[in-house]
Amino acid sequence: MSKTEADNLKKIEVWWLLHNMKDRDHKSITISWGENGNKGHIGCEVNLNEDANVRFHYSQTDTDSGEKKDFDYKVSLVKTPCYFGKYRFWFECPARCKGINCQRRVGVLYKDGDYFACRHCYNLTYSSKKISPRYKLFPLFQFFNLEKKITALEKKTKRKTWKKVSTKKQNRLSKLYKQSVLNLQRYERDEKTLLDD
Repeated sequence: MSKTEADNLKKIEVWWLLHNMKDRDHKSITISWGENGNKGHIGCEVNLNEDANVRFHYSQTDTDSGEKKDFDYKVSLVKTPCYFGKYRFWFECPARCKGINCQRRVGVLYKDGDYFACRHCYNLTYSSKKISPRYKLFPLFQFFNLEKKITALEKKTKRKTWKKVSTKKQNRLSKLYKQSVLNLQRYERDEKTLLDD
């Protein structure tokens, strides 16, 4: 049985949820998917006090029975120190798999069932993992995939250096730029080889 792709599921990223919370310990927000929330929405209450957590509350209709269910639960937030000072928050996965509480530290929670949980609990994969490197357009696919990652990381990157040293995000961006150029060159080389034959 093939794994479900995480790319097509509803997800919540901890960095996005906590942005604009520099001076606040509490925040309420509604997250919507689709245009004007036509693919669903969820209410979130972020609490960064001693017992840091995010409270999710939402309703969903069961596709088989048509019964409406209400969900209201908390997901703990774990704090870890950063290399350049301050700290970073992570979700602590609330799922229970094979009779054991997961409690993995993750940056993203996905919704493949009734609750939000990590990709390990839902046994998810990514579409990029399903493409064979032997596929002739693989370098082009990698190029476009890296461009998506670059765009997303550029949005997250607030500064390139900290105390005259490149930040981790900037170092990752530099590596992604190099990989992107190499994949494009590889694709162009392969295309030229095919045309010459």
